[in-house]
Amino acid sequence: MNMRIRELQGLGKKSEEILNRAGISSVEEFMASDPFELYLTLKQSVPGVGLNFLYAMLGAQEHMHWQQIARERKTAILMRLDEMGIAP
Repeated sequence: MNMRIRELQGLGKKSEEILNRAGISSVEEFMASDPFELYLTLKQSVPGVGLNFLYAMLGAQEHMHWQQIARERKTAILMRLDEMGIAP
């Protein structure tokens, strides 16, 4: 049986629906994607997508809790977003 996106750590049904809007419909597609590029796409097309969703995507790909990602890598993440021109 194939795993669904909603079964990944830190993601759920709503996250799966949001990712589907960006054309990501499988765990394989999600794991192969760049979460920063996904965040950019989602930020432009889905109202209410915030920084916590980026933390959750990174956490799901790295098998870490999103709060740990936020705590340990917030500065680096914000710098990358700034380089992309989408820092909060």
